[in-house]
Amino acid sequence: MKLATILQLIVSVLLVVSILLQSRGSGLSGAFGGDFGGYYTKRGLEKFLFYVSMILGFIFIALSVVIVMIANQ
Repeated sequence: MKLATILQLIVSVLLVVSILLQSRGSGLSGAFGGDFGGYYTKRGLEKFLFYVSMILGFIFIALSVVIVMIANQ
């Protein structure tokens, strides 16, 4: 159980970092007219970070389920 909790902590930090590294045009610049409002595709590092965030999110949820199952035994 301790190992799963440590792994979940590591995955959660990596997930936060990967989400914060994603640059999106909807920050404060969008509130002041800096957002072009058009459609664009993800390329390069942005696409990689998007997929890493999805995978880390799935791992985080799976670890949460494992921890709950272990705690109920």
